[in-house]
Amino acid sequence: MANAKRRLVVMGWVVMGGLLVSLTLSYVAGVPEQGAEGIYGHKCAVCHGKDGAAKTAKGKKVKAKDIRETINKMSEAEMIKIVEDGKGKDMDSFKKELGKDEIKALVEYYRGLAKT
Repeated sequence: MANAKRRLVVMGWVVMGGLLVSLTLSYVAGVPEQGAEGIYGHKCAVCHGKDGAAKTAKGKKVKAKDIRETINKMSEAEMIKIVEDGKGKDMDSFKKELGKDEIKALVEYYRGLAKT
């Protein structure tokens, strides 16, 4: 009888552990992916669009430019500076939220959209 009770307790813990893992995975799945693509999708795409064309409602409102046009007018260093410091009232500074390497990778990802 003691063994059956012990097995029942162990099975209860296994089921509870499985539920905990399932809940954790579903929470993590809702968190934006990391890396330049994830940061871009979470922070930039609302204005610049997922494809860099800036044809979103907010992008049109703030007159954001298509990356295919901008890439010929701005260097990578100039874009990094804008991400770090912001631009006018329409684009916030991200230097407090993102590290230098993340900003560089983000700008490289954004510039890469011009090739698509």
